[in-house]
Amino acid sequence: MVELVLQDQLKNLPTRPGVYLFKDAGGEVVYVGKAGSLRSRVRSYFRASRQPPKTQEMMRHVVSLETIIVGSEAEALILEANLIKEYQPRFNIQLRDDKRYPYIKVTTMEPFPRVFVTRKLHDDGSRYFGPYTSVGLMRDALDVIKRLYTVRSCSYDLPREAPDRPCLDYHIGRCLAPCVDLQDQASYGEMIGEILKILNGDTEGVRGRVEGLMQEASEALEFERA
Repeated sequence: MVELVLQDQLKNLPTRPGVYLFKDAGGEVVYVGKAGSLRSRVRSYFRASRQPPKTQEMMRHVVSLETIIVGSEAEALILEANLIKEYQPRFNIQLRDDKRYPYIKVTTMEPFPRVFVTRKLHDDGSRYFGPYTSVGLMRDALDVIKRLYTVRSCSYDLPREAPDRPCLDYHIGRCLAPCVDLQDQASYGEMIGEILKILNGDTEGVRGRVEGLMQEASEALEFERA
């Protein structure tokens, strides 16, 4: 039987994107998940006959929940990964060692860090974010970051090795060419600092721009499917 507290919470769930946290009787977070519609996703857990045994076992521990509304599914994905890292919920733990789920890597040990997807973790001084449970949403989030910020996509070991001239990304406005000294390390570092904030879930300063770009990405995907 669904607890009375849960019954009230289920009645008032929002339809917006966000993250949900399932808690046990002691208030411990046992599972963190994301949703495009919190109402639809969370309510689906309480249709016991449709759930696999592992999910049914988890739900026997759940007596309350918390929801956090965000601006987009991609933002929910980033927040989900950060909350899993913070709370280490027992029913999310398998994600840490599951090679199917990717990470976003920021090579912060480099003078001009790169930002890209990886499935391998190394003790190399880089910052890793994830694992992310949706590859598609993660790539959408990374695409938005690269449209907001002119982070380099090349693999040069700057400044030790560099090309003779800027690449196409410079000419189309996607990079400011630190490889040929057209952007200094200080301004590039400020940009990386903002990217790290976003990947840590702090999107307040750029939320409007992020939501606009995510809407554009969604509309482009719908056009491609038509």
